[in-house]
Amino acid sequence: MRFESRTVFITGAGSGIGRAAARLVASEGGQATCADVDAAALEETVDGIQRAGGRAVAATCDVTDRASVVAALDAGRAAFTDLHAVFNVAGIGGLAHTAEVLEEEWNRILAVNLTGTFLVSQAALPLLLGQRRSAIVNVASIAGLKGQAYSAAYCASKWGVVGLTKAMAVEFVKRGLRVNCVCPAGVRTPLMGRFALPEGADPDLMARFGLLPKLTHPEEVAEAMAYLASDRARSINGAALPLDFGNSAA
Repeated sequence: MRFESRTVFITGAGSGIGRAAARLVASEGGQATCADVDAAALEETVDGIQRAGGRAVAATCDVTDRASVVAALDAGRAAFTDLHAVFNVAGIGGLAHTAEVLEEEWNRILAVNLTGTFLVSQAALPLLLGQRRSAIVNVASIAGLKGQAYSAAYCASKWGVVGLTKAMAVEFVKRGLRVNCVCPAGVRTPLMGRFALPEGADPDLMARFGLLPKLTHPEEVAEAMAYLASDRARSINGAALPLDFGNSAA
């Protein structure tokens, strides 16, 4: 029961990795504040947790909007009082020829993936630093560790998440807050549907990712995040953990 009497704020909890993480936290005695921009999907997550006997509350949240983030954190505090960990999962992306990426799409991907991670982390800091031990676990990607064709905005955002993770890990190491990130490859989530090769793309440029024998399941990523947030990982800080079947090692 790694999360007994501990509260975790989880973005992107309406589906995929976020939903799996919320379920895992609740199943191990934790209290999950589930945040997502999709209110209907969010209610499905929370209802499932509560029907299984877990503790969770829904907080509709747009991570790109500071006021929305603060309101969601306040909703969690109203329900559970304290905050012990944050899982920054919310993310978007897709593949496109760099020459054809619209500025609006570039801005949107960075706003959700990078700025959203920053806004949630920054707003949660006063609550996390008030604990004897606390953690932030961000979801980056192997696209944050190595270049990927047709992924200019996505790569830029995820490299930014890795850098933000390491910067915060160093800054707060003496204050009881650990900050790490996971870097999965392909995961069986709704987001995967947006990662189809654009028309005219060269498949050879994607061959370097051919080591992947299969897609990762959301539950596997959630398990890694839970470990990094738990006391069992108390010496791990500033790590970018690949979940990619060895792809980033090649």
